[in-house]
Amino acid sequence: MWKVKRMKPARIVVLVIAVAAGGVAALLAGRSDRTPAPAQAPVAQLETDEVLVANADIGLGQTVSGGDLRWQTWPTAAAGSFIRKTQQPDAINQLAGTIARSPLASGEPIRESKLIRAKGSGYMAAILPAGMRAVSTEISAESGVGGFILPNDHVDVILSRRDREAEKAAGIEMHTSETVLSNVRVLAIDQQVEEKGGQRVVIGKTATLELTPRQVETLTVSRQLGTLSLALRSLADSDGKEAATDDKDRGRRNSINIVRFGVSTTTTPK
Repeated sequence: MWKVKRMKPARIVVLVIAVAAGGVAALLAGRSDRTPAPAQAPVAQLETDEVLVANADIGLGQTVSGGDLRWQTWPTAAAGSFIRKTQQPDAINQLAGTIARSPLASGEPIRESKLIRAKGSGYMAAILPAGMRAVSTEISAESGVGGFILPNDHVDVILSRRDREAEKAAGIEMHTSETVLSNVRVLAIDQQVEEKGGQRVVIGKTATLELTPRQVETLTVSRQLGTLSLALRSLADSDGKEAATDDKDRGRRNSINIVRFGVSTTTTPK
């Protein structure tokens, strides 16, 4: 049978002190191996400003509304000639109603050089599509549908004139009418280019039409032949689709004789 010898208290104290000293030494050794973290450099504060940008894509010739613009934080050093809120705090209201001279992408900073005022000299050129022309023609309350034609409506141009050939055969005065231009857009009535203040009737003396170069020639010749009237088209058929007709000789009656440099040619307006 084994006998367990008791350890003397002095030896126990010595053993505990030795273990504690070893632990402290190991802890100090571990701390000394660690490299102190470098101090972080202070972050430089970037100076910014709020500049006016496009809130959505804006197309060429599009009328800009307040909802198309917004303020966005921008580095002051890169603001350049942009419109700043500190300089023009009411710029959104001031630029509402202007026309885009060139396309603007969403988020693109706004420059006043890319916008023109509605009454500016470049307005009509800005809203004209490529290849089209703006031509004015005289109208009256009777020939302009009593003033119910507004900018951006579509119309047919009708020529009324005396039919000299029919008069020779019949021996009496005779008149004829024909549609010389079909489905053309009205750009303006007099100097008014948009409906304002809820006004639904615009009675003017001239209507500015959007025409192709060939249509311009047709309109110019038609003025010399008789009286021109405008026929307002429905919004439902202003997309270029012609309504059905039983007039079989429409193309013959709508032909116009145009003389260029002494050479006579016959054309059928569309």
